[in-house]
Amino acid sequence: MAVTISEQVKQLGLETHVLEIEVDGLTVVPPEVHGIAMDRFDNMVELLLAKSEQMIGCPFTLDRGPHGDLEFSPKAAGLSAVDKDNRKPGQFLIQQLGRHHRLFRDLAINPVAVALMRHMIGDDAARFSSHNSFVKWQDDFGYGPTLGLHCDQTQMPRPWGRAALTANTNWCLTDYTKEGGSFAYVPGSHRLGRRPDQPRAASRAVPVECPKGSVIVFHGATWHGAFPRLIPGMRLSIANYYRHHMVMSQEDIRATFPRHLADDCDDPVLFKQLAGFNDRFPYAEQAQPVPVLANA
Repeated sequence: MAVTISEQVKQLGLETHVLEIEVDGLTVVPPEVHGIAMDRFDNMVELLLAKSEQMIGCPFTLDRGPHGDLEFSPKAAGLSAVDKDNRKPGQFLIQQLGRHHRLFRDLAINPVAVALMRHMIGDDAARFSSHNSFVKWQDDFGYGPTLGLHCDQTQMPRPWGRAALTANTNWCLTDYTKEGGSFAYVPGSHRLGRRPDQPRAASRAVPVECPKGSVIVFHGATWHGAFPRLIPGMRLSIANYYRHHMVMSQEDIRATFPRHLADDCDDPVLFKQLAGFNDRFPYAEQAQPVPVLANA
């Protein structure tokens, strides 16, 4: 089947990356292509380390990770099965990044990332789902032998078509290496249209090794996870996740995101469109016209 290339993709010179997504389900875009300066990544790292200290109560540094002995409370909501069995955490999630600083809002509307999302999901159909950061440090177990492999659109009924129901970006705020806990994926798995089969899936997973400032872009049906971080220090990343407008978002951005913050970014019109502020659904009041009495 022929691949349709949008004018925006052509203008940005992303044809090779589109081909890699079509074949492998994933591509790595370097800083010289997406255009974000390295000092902005440095600033985002500082913001996330400070936020981590605020949330946890101890300093975090790139060379050491948390300066304290951490654990998950057994009563904590949302713990995965892995976390319940292994309460010594190796990572946590900072959610709702778009509310914390303009840098994170600008990242979510990066033209290159948005063009690739629209290629996979649809020009007019792509919307935000969530903006989060994975804060990760040394932990020999990680997600365990399965590597946490999954596909992001796994809850959607099958069969899945070629178009992505969701698609994701993983912005690398530190260097990604296998021993440093890099992203893991199974090339071409998005074309299978199903969930990973374990343990075979983990045996086929490969690391995505790339330098700080890269962005990993992948299809919602691509099997992915992460290798454990076996060395001291931290792996920081930002996951800006997108969806088809008929798929429920992870974060309730449309209903709860402060509108004035949407105006404080590189492209407020694009941010508001991707946030779905003017979408017809879901409606909160009578949205369809009601007839009136003639000659009343």
